[in-house]
Amino acid sequence: MNLESPIVTVQKSSAYLFDALGDIKNFEKLMPENIAKFEVIDENCFEFALKGMPEIKLVKKSATPNTEVVLGAASSKLPFTLIAKLDEKSVEETTVQLFFEGDFNPMMAMMIKGPIGKFIETLAENMVKL
Repeated sequence: MNLESPIVTVQKSSAYLFDALGDIKNFEKLMPENIAKFEVIDENCFEFALKGMPEIKLVKKSATPNTEVVLGAASSKLPFTLIAKLDEKSVEETTVQLFFEGDFNPMMAMMIKGPIGKFIETLAENMVKL
């Protein structure tokens, strides 16, 4: 299952956004309002839960300076990655798009496609808060 957020334009440099996304604590600012839990485990890992959903632990998997940050599920029960792609348009303007890639059975994919799509859309829209 592959989902994409809308492309959002943020009035920050790609270097600034890359550093901000590299700091796990900043993901709390991106979360939707219906967040039930957000906990930083260490500098590369955090756990969150939305109301009515199970807790999810994300780990920073890789980062390409100023262009990409990749997070992945810490559990193999729900294997997925969340990729933030940064494209600097000017010194003070960067576009950001999130990509969700998950390996789920068709029934699970059908159930979570809507909520996950809305979730990554909210994360992208909240990039302006960084």
